[in-house]
Formats: sequence, structure tokens, C-alpha cells
Amino acid sequence: MAPDLRIPTDLLPADGRFGSGPSKIRPEQVAALSAAGRSLLGTSHRQRPVRALVGHIKESLTSLLGLPDGYEIVLGLGGSSAFWDVTTCCLVDHRSAHGVFGEFGAKLAAAIARAPFLAEPSIAQAEPGAVVVPGPVDDADVYAWPHNETSTGVMAPVRRDPRYGDALVVVDATSAAGALPVDMSQADVYYFAPQKVLASDGGLWFAAASPAAVERAARIEASGRWVPDFLSFSAAVTNSRQDQTLNTPAIGTLVLLAEQLDWILGNGGLDWAAQRSATSAGHLYSWAQSRDWATPFVVDEAARSTVVGTVDLLPPVEAATVTAVLRANGVVDTEPYRRLGRNQLRVGMYPAVDPDDVLALTACVDWVVEQLS
Repeated sequence: MAPDLRIPTDLLPADGRFGSGPSKIRPEQVAALSAAGRSLLGTSHRQRPVRALVGHIKESLTSLLGLPDGYEIVLGLGGSSAFWDVTTCCLVDHRSAHGVFGEFGAKLAAAIARAPFLAEPSIAQAEPGAVVVPGPVDDADVYAWPHNETSTGVMAPVRRDPRYGDALVVVDATSAAGALPVDMSQADVYYFAPQKVLASDGGLWFAAASPAAVERAARIEASGRWVPDFLSFSAAVTNSRQDQTLNTPAIGTLVLLAEQLDWILGNGGLDWAAQRSATSAGHLYSWAQSRDWATPFVVDEAARSTVVGTVDLLPPVEAATVTAVLRANGVVDTEPYRRLGRNQLRVGMYPAVDPDDVLALTACVDWVVEQLS
């Protein structure tokens, strides 16, 4: 049980949500959802109003990510977890190579390893807190790694190694898309779900896809490999080109997403969003370095995520007690990733999170630690 400590109200953030996903949803998004109550919610996703909303989202994502000519936004149901199976079924021809440096990069590699029709994947692995990108593998036709590892607070470069040849580069951008700089020409598939940077609910996946990725999926699916319709990348492409999905999407999620995209683009797009998150991260990491009982978990400064910050607390300070006190005072979701098992804070610093609230969060942690000492 957490000690009964009341943080002074003048220290508390204006908004105490720091989740790494699902993340803070802005009041304006909730207002947009309410406004859509009679016009969109509870209506057919095959009709013009919802399809217009999907089309607007696709155009917004194309602009936000700066897609090269020929690239397109594809969407489907099931979130990033479903897209791991889409990748397994439709994008890997024979063998994949992976950079694994946390929980989510490992999950894609594990999904592919279970596929009886594919060769054992090649895995370059780094300990949590470090980063690794796969080097060239002779027979690999897909290279995959996360842009940002949500579990550990590590970000990796998105860069196509010339030695990859014609292999596809498939990047998990679930906690990166919309807040980390990216040159989309360096990836063939940049996939993500909308419940992190894009401040919506889960259950959908989006992928910025190159012509090579679309062609790869079409060839594999035409080759006779059995692919369930729900996991068919080609079916998702066909439906997305018509501004719809294979089956019914969560329309409320689309409304929340569209408003968030409008907000980011209206404030300056990806450059603005990335700088806003970087401002929060700069404070969090400098604060941790200035305390004798805290330290940034990621040693390499260049690999420290600017969207998900991880800070180790040193004994005798117990992170579980600190986060419990914070939660009791309305400052929530600062706990570490459950399987990492560290004495740690994890802080979502997506664009919706005001940098001033990150300043307030660290002031609250200082106060709690002082009271507990």
C-alpha cells in the first residue's frame, strides 16, 4: 500500500497522464468525438461520410510522414500485433533478419519463427537499453526492427543499408510515427497503431508502404501460400484504396485520430511534433542526470528515446512506491514496462504531453522522494 502522501497542488501537472500507450487524449479530441455523434458514429463505414474521414486520415498521414511518390497509406484491423502476422504471411518470402533490443522487436521475430513455411529468422540482439540494427544476411528478403522500442525507451535509426539489396525494410513505428524524424525512402513498410503518438484508441494498424512492398505481397499471395483474408496485405491495399477496411473499423478511433493529425499538422507537422517531444525528453534526462538517486536507463545519449523516456531509480528509492504515490495523486502511468523488471520510471512524452507537465512530473518525483527519505 502506498504511503498516504498528498503532493502540493502547485507542484502537480495540469494533466497527469504520462502513459506510453494508450496515451493522453486531448480534450479537443473528445469534443470532436462528441460532435461526430450524430453524423458518423453508428453509421455505415461503407458510405461516403466515413470513407471521407478515412481519406482525410490517409492524406494527413501522407503529408505528416512526407511519403515519397508511389508510397501509399494502407490500413487494417487488429493493431500492430496483427501486423506482425501480416508481415509473416505476406511480406517475408523466405527469411527475415531482425534487430531485437526489447519486447516488441522480439515479438515480430518470434511470430516469424513460428511460421512453418519460412526459414528461421536471423536475429541480431542487444540487451535492453542498447540498440542494434541487423547487418546484411545472404538470403534475407526482409530486414526488420523498431524505430522506437516502447518497452525500453531506445530509438534506432531508420536507414536502408545498401548491402540489403532488393530486400524490404520493415520498421515498427508504433511509438514513433508522427513524433520521430524519418526519411521514408529508407523504409518499405513503416507500420504503426494510433494509440501512442497519434493519441487515439487501439485496434487499427496503418502502414506507409512502398511499391516494392505492395508488389511483394501481391506476388506471395498469388503464389499459393494460404493467407487468411483478415491478414492479407493485398486485401488491405485494395480496401484502403477505396477508403475503407475489410470489415468494420472503430469509427470513434478514426475520429480521434483525425483530430490529432489536424492538430499536429496545424502546428507545423512532424518537425514541430518532434521538437515538442525532444523538449520534454531533454528535461527528463537532464533532471535524471542531476540526481544522485536517478540515472537515464539508456547509456548512449543518441539512442535515448525522445518519445518514451526510461529512468532508473537507485536504492534505497523504490520506483514502485514512488509510482504508487504519484498515481494516488492523479499522476498516472509512470510505471516501467512490466516484463523489464527494473526499478524504473517510464514516461510517455508524445506531442500531446505538454513539456511543462514533464517539468511538473519531475518536481513531483523530487517531492515524493524527499518525503520518503
